[in-house]
Amino acid sequence: MPRLTPFVPSALTLAMAAALPAQAEENTESVYTLAPVLVTSSFREDTLQDTAASVSVIDEAELDKPNTNHLEDVLAKAPNVNLSAGASRGKFYQIRGVGERSQFIGVVNPSVGVVVDGIDMSAMTTGATLLDASQVEVLRGPQGSLYGANALAGLINVRANEPTDTPEGNVELTLGEYNTRNLSAAVGGPINDKVGYRIAAQRNLSDGFITNDYLNADNTNNIDETLLRTKFRIAASDDLDLDLTAFYANIDNGYDAFSLDNSRHTLSDNPGHDRQETIALSGKASWYGVEAFILETALAVNKSNLEYGYDVDWTYSGLHPDTYSATDNYQRDERGATADIRFISTEQSALFNGRTDWTGGVYFFHRSSDLDRRYTYLAAPFTSEYEANRIAAYGELETALTDRLTLINGLRVEQDSTLYRDSDGIHGEPDDLLWGGRVALEYQADTDRMYYALISRGYKVGGYNVNSELAAELRTFEAETLWNYEIGAKHSLLDNRLNTQLALFFQQRDNAQIRTTYTYVRPDNSSAYIDYSHNAERAYSYGLEAQAQWQASADLDIYGSLGLLDTRLKEADASFDGREAAHAPEYQFALGANLDLGNGWFSGLDVEGKDAFYFSDDHNAESDAYALLHARLGYQQDNWSVTLWGRNLTDEDYAVRGFQFGNDPRKGYITEQYVQLGAPRMFGVTTRFMF
Repeated sequence: MPRLTPFVPSALTLAMAAALPAQAEENTESVYTLAPVLVTSSFREDTLQDTAASVSVIDEAELDKPNTNHLEDVLAKAPNVNLSAGASRGKFYQIRGVGERSQFIGVVNPSVGVVVDGIDMSAMTTGATLLDASQVEVLRGPQGSLYGANALAGLINVRANEPTDTPEGNVELTLGEYNTRNLSAAVGGPINDKVGYRIAAQRNLSDGFITNDYLNADNTNNIDETLLRTKFRIAASDDLDLDLTAFYANIDNGYDAFSLDNSRHTLSDNPGHDRQETIALSGKASWYGVEAFILETALAVNKSNLEYGYDVDWTYSGLHPDTYSATDNYQRDERGATADIRFISTEQSALFNGRTDWTGGVYFFHRSSDLDRRYTYLAAPFTSEYEANRIAAYGELETALTDRLTLINGLRVEQDSTLYRDSDGIHGEPDDLLWGGRVALEYQADTDRMYYALISRGYKVGGYNVNSELAAELRTFEAETLWNYEIGAKHSLLDNRLNTQLALFFQQRDNAQIRTTYTYVRPDNSSAYIDYSHNAERAYSYGLEAQAQWQASADLDIYGSLGLLDTRLKEADASFDGREAAHAPEYQFALGANLDLGNGWFSGLDVEGKDAFYFSDDHNAESDAYALLHARLGYQQDNWSVTLWGRNLTDEDYAVRGFQFGNDPRKGYITEQYVQLGAPRMFGVTTRFMF
């Protein structure tokens, strides 16, 4: 079910307000107003309260909270957004019950797009970190006209801090339980009157919270991440601005998360790993050389080496006479490139007597993925090559029908060409011509109240099921489309001290791509699981998303979110017929407060929770409902602060991934539910120095 998102005003905003004592005496309420929040991932930058869509913006104040390093640490604050792990991080995302949950031998075309500083990270989200991030935007529902095939369910856009006009920087050190150590730093400012820079780096280390009893080790599920980002902003001329970004990630995490008794104690003799090395570059040129339009050209390239491997049996030889021993390892070479050439109207070129703003452009997408799989039961390595090329044309019109009523029309047409071949002799080159878009009506009742109605259509390309043991008719699956019908309201109340958002939606998926498996048992009692996608007859979802931010006083701000969601999958005789979609809890919520205690002291409390949900569409294993409590207490003076923090204070056991099969030789390999547990109670301290 839907939930609310926090838009916590920054400490800088409160400090500026507090610096206006004369004005405060005249009207104390004006001191406590919320700062406008900008949404930058649309065609035109606009405030959150004026955006005709269900959007969550997680701002810098929220991202600066201690021990916040990855998307998995903040997405609970966005309603109807879930994630699954099955790896060292929660790196597969679902919006309104739509999205992938894992990747093994097959190629995944993500339903949820993930973009970091203009770089498409959808296929390598372990690298989608929050290094020096200033804002995370979550757009729910299909983004067919904006982003195309990689945003069927929605889009997550991460923006890092930009170069500044004056020198500034910070250094932060976190120490916590489980030998957690995190050191990050950022520095930026002007090089000269035309060039600004910002450099940020982070080293993130932890032993993890898993103990391997067989190896007598407590670091087999460790975190080892090195991250670096460099940004430049260049005023190349009076008419041309350039933004350049370089990003590097070297991730060497362990993966030893599942145990036979669903605890944080494992028995693996060959613990796995989850590695990623990424180099990415992006650049954006904004040209203002003519009055008729602004020309934006965005280019990005990335290269990643990914390696994911695990102990299939989760045990060691000798545990039981029927024990088997197997490992599975996947190495992928991922390469990608995007180019977006966009024309944006100006006041001089607005259509229909200046009442219609327009945007149009062309987009190119390239991705290649080469796989080398080494599995105990394969006589030879399995290899595959995948290449996708897409070219799209898009446009959007925004017409002021009256002073209060605006009509928005967007359309995108995309041609997808795919090449696939593998060592099993499977080969194919399908083409898809797809389209998506949106029609929205936005009514501005007054400066504080906006209402909207929206119909949008998204799409996702078809693909291959990569397994020679599958029947021929199951080898391919068709493209999927999603229709979204949505109404919403956004209010600024109490003299702009309370901002609220509410959205009601209904979504219908045609040819919904449902992931399922079937299992067979080998003579040595090991199991083989054939994971494949096929098109269900239909699927739908409906629900509510509510968000609120209240600046109760100069010292206290409160946020809350609620998500309500009902999903159904339909296919006669299928195991999931009439059932809820996987990773689609019926409710999610988040509630929190930040309090300035005076004399430099501050504190905060956050609660997040969600209902039970199925882990997969092809079996009945499901999570338990849970709620997590987090708190912090700190002291800030001048340009430094120290914060004591605790997460999951009630030490709740909760699952972030789960399966159902037989894997315990001591029980005769009977079918059981197995889960990967999230982090237990954890305490730490964070010191931050700003200059």
